[in-house]
Amino acid sequence: MNADQRAAVVAEAEDWIGTPFHHAARVKGAGIDCLMLLAEVYERAGVIPHVEPPFYVPDWHLHRDAEHYLEGLMRYARPIEGPPLPGDIALFRFGRTFSHGAIIGGWPRLVHAYWSVGVVRGDATLYPLKDRAVRYFTAV
Repeated sequence: MNADQRAAVVAEAEDWIGTPFHHAARVKGAGIDCLMLLAEVYERAGVIPHVEPPFYVPDWHLHRDAEHYLEGLMRYARPIEGPPLPGDIALFRFGRTFSHGAIIGGWPRLVHAYWSVGVVRGDATLYPLKDRAVRYFTAV
């Protein structure tokens, strides 16, 4: 991503703050989850085409070892070694797989859609993200 795309991603992510959490939804102000937040933000910022993920249950990451989120992400992003830049993606391990995505505003600050609180600004050095395995990606 170039600097303009990175700025557009961060601005779009910030615009979603306050949207309630709703599994598999993707409507600004009404409901979204962490997967759809990535899809919507990067599409609206003009970085990736429209993405329509296959159906997924809310607790899939607790019962399976298959890295579905990671596999899907790799279609539109490539792994990077830190430190991540604004507009990059942090993918955290929750349950048995890497299953929680966030958009980096400037490490460790990020924007993510979190269960029960919705889209918020977060800090990767604080609970619930602190000490979780994390991988970084940049959109291609």
